[in-house]
Amino acid sequence: MSNFSRAMVLVLLVTATGGSVLTGRTQQTPPATDVLTSLLTEVRGLRAVMEQLASAGPRVQLALGRVQLQEQRIVNQIRRLDALKPSLVAAQHEVTTLERHAKDLEERIRDFPNSQGRPEDEKELAEVKRSLSEGQSQVQRLITESTILEQDIAAEQNRWTDFNRRLEDLDRVLTPR
Repeated sequence: MSNFSRAMVLVLLVTATGGSVLTGRTQQTPPATDVLTSLLTEVRGLRAVMEQLASAGPRVQLALGRVQLQEQRIVNQIRRLDALKPSLVAAQHEVTTLERHAKDLEERIRDFPNSQGRPEDEKELAEVKRSLSEGQSQVQRLITESTILEQDIAAEQNRWTDFNRRLEDLDRVLTPR
């Protein structure tokens, strides 16, 4: 073989080898591009999650604050109701006592129509009936107030349940799977 032929073979070998090296590099480029694309997608996903977490923090604090306020409202209304119940029981007891006393006076007046104490009994009966009427009004007022407080407590408990549900929803969203 001549020098020229050897040089040609060498050039062909170098060209063939260089081409395969270049071909190998061009084949590696798409996987590198795929890796970059998937990394970029992953970074965008992480950014979205971080933004979601950043916005969720204040929402969680706000919801927690609302739940605490609702709990305080419920506790205060329950205290008011608890304070009202003894007054209601006492007023009902007083009305019952006045009713018995009025009944006794009416029987005494009916059984002894001509007795010397009748005018005093009638006067006392009128006073007992006036007190009885006031007591019944007070009992009715306390029953109405108690009913309103019970309704308010139920409404506040429903609000508390709603806030609590919202917190649970936020917890589900923020809990990693």
